[in-house]
Amino acid sequence: MVNIAPRTPEAVRAPASYKISSGRIPRPQRVILFGPGGVGKTTLASLAPEPLVLDIDKGSSHLSVPRVEGIETWEHLRAALSDRALLEPFKTIIVDSGTKAEEYALAWTLANIPHEKGQLVQRVENYGFGKGLQHLFDTFLLLLADMDRLIDSGKNVVLVCHECVNDAPNPQGEDFQRYEPRLQSPKSGKASIRDRVFEWADWVGYVAYDVVSQDGKARGNGTRTVYFDARPTWRAKGRGDSAKVIPWNDRANGKEVWSCLS
Repeated sequence: MVNIAPRTPEAVRAPASYKISSGRIPRPQRVILFGPGGVGKTTLASLAPEPLVLDIDKGSSHLSVPRVEGIETWEHLRAALSDRALLEPFKTIIVDSGTKAEEYALAWTLANIPHEKGQLVQRVENYGFGKGLQHLFDTFLLLLADMDRLIDSGKNVVLVCHECVNDAPNPQGEDFQRYEPRLQSPKSGKASIRDRVFEWADWVGYVAYDVVSQDGKARGNGTRTVYFDARPTWRAKGRGDSAKVIPWNDRANGKEVWSCLS
């Protein structure tokens, strides 16, 4: 039998670096933008302060914006996020998109994480019930850690995502459907990349065209709104006292969106 000595008081003593602070602490922001295809998520992201787009979805070709091309794998993406010389001139790093990044994470997981019996598998389901999704979840956490290091270095991070319609559980009545970022989220709630990314972000904005119902028909005039407040029909999130519903009609107005997120 192995005897394990109890931890001494010295082993659990608080480090000298602890300190108490109060008041508001300005810092870079972690932002998620999601919405339907073509609504202008990438355009809006590009209006953030001094942006650089990691264009893994190849969605910024219509914009005059600094971008990093040639990111084709999970290793490429993580290497770019860790390249200090590449990122140093910019204040906001945009990953476009998180949905595509998840595809890269899945490909890396299948190529590098073996089944418990030792062999690699071709599909996430081949790991066994729930095990593959947990492996993918663990892999994606590495991306959040990479982006947190950028936050610590003084840079904003924007994760652009496509949207999906998901069933929202309602303990007080019938479940309902709402728009959410298109990221992995099993019905069990375990190993949900979507939930973890939502918790990680300071701001989650749903970008949508303005639509009104008239005579039973939906009508719109091309204007858009960014919602940082949650509604029954979409998931969103905001911090502080800044405006939570922000009209977005042109590039100048789009920059106002970013002035609110601090």
